[in-house]
Amino acid sequence: MNDPTQDPGPEQGGQQPPPGSPSEQPSPPPQGSYGTTPPPPPPSGGPQQPGGWQRPGPLPPPPPPQSGPGGPGQPAELTPRFVARLIDFILLGFVEGVLVAFIVVGLVMGQTSGPLTSSWGLGNGVTWAANAVSAVISAAISLTYFTLMEAKLGQTVGKMVMKLQTRGPDGGRPTVEQALKRNLWVAISLLGAIPVVGGLSGLLSLAAVITIAVTISQDRVRRHGWHDNFAGGTSVYRVG
Repeated sequence: MNDPTQDPGPEQGGQQPPPGSPSEQPSPPPQGSYGTTPPPPPPSGGPQQPGGWQRPGPLPPPPPPQSGPGGPGQPAELTPRFVARLIDFILLGFVEGVLVAFIVVGLVMGQTSGPLTSSWGLGNGVTWAANAVSAVISAAISLTYFTLMEAKLGQTVGKMVMKLQTRGPDGGRPTVEQALKRNLWVAISLLGAIPVVGGLSGLLSLAAVITIAVTISQDRVRRHGWHDNFAGGTSVYRVG
């Protein structure tokens, strides 16, 4: 016998729940499924494409080209380098002229007699002494000026005016040793302090300048003069 308290099932003729009742409502899809929660925004690199492929976004601009290992610029031509040296020599000539004038005048006035006034077989001893002092002072000032300015700043006054920069083989500022080697030729004026050969200092200086100019012109890539190669590969770049 069936228990009258039990609800008859559908096969037993029981009543069906009315349509739209809570028991017949479809269960909501799980949270996070497509259609209920909006998809995450595409990455900033580009819009998301079907199949998971991501279109690449705009690429950053390439870095500016660099012609030298130490920064922008290009190897300097012969003309601006010559003008820069000319400016430096004019400046040095003025400074050296003032100093030499005071020293030589004092030497001449204080050495009217003594060993310096002997002829040495070359003429007046005071004149030779004045020339020797002038040669030593000029060489010392010039060599110190070019060496320290290029090693500490990478530029002399002439190079600042012409917007040039001296760089070492690694692209940075040259070391003191490298700057000294590339400017050692200016010490040719020291020959003026040596008897007999002192008169050749001017010709040797001119020969050194011509050799530097020729070697710079022949090197069409790096514009290295023989003094640059002697210093281990220093370079002069135009940066302005």
